[in-house]
Amino acid sequence: MASPQKKSQEPKPMSGVERLTLRVSGMVNHPIAQDRKWARIHRLDTDGDREWDEVMGVLAEVDGIEMTFNDEDDSVTLSWEAPDDEDPRAQDHGEFDAVEEPAPF
Repeated sequence: MASPQKKSQEPKPMSGVERLTLRVSGMVNHPIAQDRKWARIHRLDTDGDREWDEVMGVLAEVDGIEMTFNDEDDSVTLSWEAPDDEDPRAQDHGEFDAVEEPAPF
């Protein structure tokens, strides 16, 4: 009796766009960038033209982000303003408030 063979699940490699998006996200979300309200994204040799153009196009469509292309070093500076207290994205909805519970031990 033959047993069914399990297919080995090899991790799917990230695409160039996914890799660049992850790098940009990490740089923008870094505490220093959040404090300064800007981040400089350097284009690496591994960033293809298609991937770079696609990610920069998506960033250009985001409200509240200003993009400055730095031709001297092939980088882009992203800058933004802190959201107003009246901006619904900045409202505290209480979803992530810590819950005070006694330890179970």
